[in-house]
Amino acid sequence: MKIDIAPVLADAAPAHRYLRNAWYVALWAQDLEPGKPFARTILSEPLVFFRREDGRPVAMVDRCPHRFAALSMGRILPGDRIMCPYHGLEFGADGACVHNPHGNGQVPATARVRSYPVVEKHTLLWIWMGDREADESLIPDYSCFDGVDPVRVSKRDYLRMDASCELVVNNLLDTSHTSYVHTGILGTGDTVAARTEIQEDRGTVRISRISDNSEVPSMYRDLTPASIQRTTKWNLIRWNAPSNIIIQGGVGGPGGDPAQGFGYDGCHLLTPETDRSAHYHFAAVRWNLISDDMAENEAIRQRISQLRRFAFADQDAPIIEMQQRRIDASREPLRPMLLSVDVGAVRCQRVLKQLLENDR
Repeated sequence: MKIDIAPVLADAAPAHRYLRNAWYVALWAQDLEPGKPFARTILSEPLVFFRREDGRPVAMVDRCPHRFAALSMGRILPGDRIMCPYHGLEFGADGACVHNPHGNGQVPATARVRSYPVVEKHTLLWIWMGDREADESLIPDYSCFDGVDPVRVSKRDYLRMDASCELVVNNLLDTSHTSYVHTGILGTGDTVAARTEIQEDRGTVRISRISDNSEVPSMYRDLTPASIQRTTKWNLIRWNAPSNIIIQGGVGGPGGDPAQGFGYDGCHLLTPETDRSAHYHFAAVRWNLISDDMAENEAIRQRISQLRRFAFADQDAPIIEMQQRRIDASREPLRPMLLSVDVGAVRCQRVLKQLLENDR
């Protein structure tokens, strides 16, 4: 489907509030160790995560109802309990107080902490913080992580961004910036011009950018046979509300055909920490390996991990965080000037705006 620019770019930006009835990535599953509480703020709410004895994850508000101490500073006890570090109250996995060591031991009716559904899937922990029943079938498909040879997967990495989740998402939905911010790494001067198409299906938005006769960017050099110097370069982007993205970046396949090309699925999972900060989880899964040498593939894995972190932490982050500071410094509301390259981001904003309305 071809882009219909005019009506899309006419849309206003969505209201600045959280979509709560949705799945957000809380953290990589590997980062939640047995027997250790893990603190993280999500949607401006402090949370504590820990594992039950059978390994299943737990998420609850990180605040004891007695004197509001952080439960994440306490200890995990046998019986799937977390103990407040201040006065020793113990809370079960459902958030109910199960032990009061003081006085006659009676547990007040208000001794309860709100808990949230959390699911481990695709090597990630997903949390649902809405008031509707959590539907696991709505977790986006990141099965590219499931059962894959570790040599194909870059480091499961993390950044905390001092910018709104929306700014980071908009950056990822507009890959034309790679020709300038990541020139030579993710894009080149050849990738400024691209055939762009957009599709929307039941809330999932797909954006494709295909550049013909492009120099192979350095991020893809190790993935591509040496005989290929100029080729088709493509990005196929999938956005799932509210802020989960896969960018399949590839080279070599005519018209963006992964079966004939080389590249990786770049997974970008954004979760609001606050209105002006975000959790950014990212990793890439390679396909169509050009070498059977596992030592060489491991070296490539490490180089991709390092280059991707450099691109996001040292190139994207300074620009996006400065964007946020410039927006905050404005004495009047700002509405961005829009270009044709913004069509994907604005289409996603349209979907998100409708979901926010439904969330009421």
